[in-house]
Amino acid sequence: MTVKEARKELLRRGAEIKPTVHVGKEGLTDSLVDELVKQVKSNKLVKVKVLPAAEEEVSALGEELSSRSGTVLVDSRGSVLIFSDKRTHQQLTDRKPRC
Repeated sequence: MTVKEARKELLRRGAEIKPTVHVGKEGLTDSLVDELVKQVKSNKLVKVKVLPAAEEEVSALGEELSSRSGTVLVDSRGSVLIFSDKRTHQQLTDRKPRC
């Protein structure tokens, strides 16, 4: 499976879940990063909602959160970010194509 196909599969899975982590006016705190790491370990895919009170740009916030948590930023649309663990992302890209 190509990277594009893997991303599409993760987006499909992400559409079925609700945001479980919310970034508020305090921005990225250590406890928020720890919570994301904990949820990604247990759920493999996590949706993050950035509230309007957050003063940072959503895409920049997603990149920083991804690097601090060691996760893969799958998508950033509006105020919603989707993160996956590196292992799941790697497994999808290493899969053989369907014939």
